[in-house]
Amino acid sequence: MTLLLCVVIWGIASINHPAWAGLTDDHFDGNIFALYGGNGSLVPPRVTLAQSLQRPQPTLLVYYINDSSDCKAYTTVVSQLQAYYGRAADFIPIDVDSIPPQDSYSASEPGYYYQGLVPQTVLLDATGKIVFNQAGNIDFAVVDDQFREVFNLLPRAQSLELKPRPVNEINVELSGRS
Repeated sequence: MTLLLCVVIWGIASINHPAWAGLTDDHFDGNIFALYGGNGSLVPPRVTLAQSLQRPQPTLLVYYINDSSDCKAYTTVVSQLQAYYGRAADFIPIDVDSIPPQDSYSASEPGYYYQGLVPQTVLLDATGKIVFNQAGNIDFAVVDDQFREVFNLLPRAQSLELKPRPVNEINVELSGRS
């Protein structure tokens, strides 16, 4: 009976306290992509880095820690990018606390690309080549421009929509003309 009474009193007392989670602090609140980015589908990622490098599509690596205000703020940008490119590219958020310390890493391991800062964004093209690598809270447009290059889309100045660039040559084999 005493235990039940303590649980009930604790439950009532906790209702009166405000939540301690905050976007602008460096406290652990849980999955920052679900809490602040509105996108719990990113963690855990659908594929590993090794699996992604086997696939013929780009990969976006986002290095983060759950108790960083900078990383919390950057989650909205990552979610926006996934809304546009999530079906055509692999999005792999990597909690840097999960990277095992080693002297060296292979290109299929997350530690290979990590530079010791968070958030860090790395975009690999379909061949696994690094086309973008920058730390800090990066504006959506900067990363979007890199994706547009990778996918051969019109630049942002010419099209806010995601439209393919026109092809300058005609394939006579497909058209049946000679």
